[in-house]
Amino acid sequence: MNSPREVFLSVLASLSIPLKTCSEDNACEKTSYVFLRKELPVRLANTMREVNLLPDKLLSQPSVRLVQKWYMQSFVELLDYENRKPEDPHTLNDFLEVLIEIRNRHNDVVPTMAQGVIEYKEKFGFDPFVSSNIQYFLDRFYTNRISFRMLINQHTLLFGNDTNPAHPKHIGSIDPTCNVAEVVKDAYDTAKMLCEKYYLAAPELKIEEFNSKCGDPIQVVYVPSHLFHMLFELFKNSMRATVELHENSAEGLPPVKTRVTLGKEDLSVKISDRGGGVPLRKIDRLFNYMYSTAPTPSLEPGAVPLAGFGYGLPISRLYARYFQGDLKLYSMEGVGTDAVIYLKALSSESFERLPVFNKSAWRHYKTSPEADDWSNPSREPRDASKSIYKANR
Repeated sequence: MNSPREVFLSVLASLSIPLKTCSEDNACEKTSYVFLRKELPVRLANTMREVNLLPDKLLSQPSVRLVQKWYMQSFVELLDYENRKPEDPHTLNDFLEVLIEIRNRHNDVVPTMAQGVIEYKEKFGFDPFVSSNIQYFLDRFYTNRISFRMLINQHTLLFGNDTNPAHPKHIGSIDPTCNVAEVVKDAYDTAKMLCEKYYLAAPELKIEEFNSKCGDPIQVVYVPSHLFHMLFELFKNSMRATVELHENSAEGLPPVKTRVTLGKEDLSVKISDRGGGVPLRKIDRLFNYMYSTAPTPSLEPGAVPLAGFGYGLPISRLYARYFQGDLKLYSMEGVGTDAVIYLKALSSESFERLPVFNKSAWRHYKTSPEADDWSNPSREPRDASKSIYKANR
């Protein structure tokens, strides 16, 4: 099986230059077509091979079977173009229409797969080994989906009629001069509206920038929608924790503080709240797809819960890692949490991080779990105040 070929963000962003200088009509669209007609099926095939390695009990759930059907249909449709020449006058337009159909078909992949996991948990309960495999699979599955949509969006935005007049300088979905502070404010405003709808209050935002290169506003070549997604999820979490802890406080709600910094290698965004924090032993759970601190949301169309399947943080981390960045949480229980998004400062260092199906991936699904070689408590910490072993005994 072929492996996916990672693409540099700088290469995707440079498409605007040849678009204006190509000597042959549609030369750039033809180049994109020749690449995508092979690359997109390869990425789908790698994912589908891993789907088939999931436990049969999970694969039998209706929502998971529906996702499989979508992927198979898209794979077959893309194979139709394997031998179609780009010089055919109808090929490029037909391919563009198919990409739009595939993108729309996959719009609900995340909540549908999440529903499949919920169906499995409700029927069969929690199994640590299965949970580990699901975590491994979903990280790779959703990363593949991010990359799949990235390539499709670039092609349809550049060569279709999807151009957004509000952002004429965007190269497809990439902003070559993305103002990070503006995206921060947009994400905060959106999360604030949602928080006020549910709690009738929301903490204020305090933002500061530190540019080590100069005193100008911090800009970067990036995908604004990806950055917005990460920031929006983090603001939602911070606001929810802050309001629930301080809603009856006479001092009011403490603000959510955001610092944007640019260094030689990293662009970092830190969001700090005073929402009470999270115990150290629970930090890893926040990135686990099988764990959520909120009730299961409604799947009704148009519903946008403040907290949902528990997928906000793990998928936000995948967006950060997609172009070689990361997302980390640092919490002090009783005080609050710092969430830091790390991005590459240079687009030439931002290239796709893609899952590859190979023997190592296969072994991950088939190998039985080994015994832990460190001592590890098997249950929640005991509350010493309720212990029957009192000091006076």
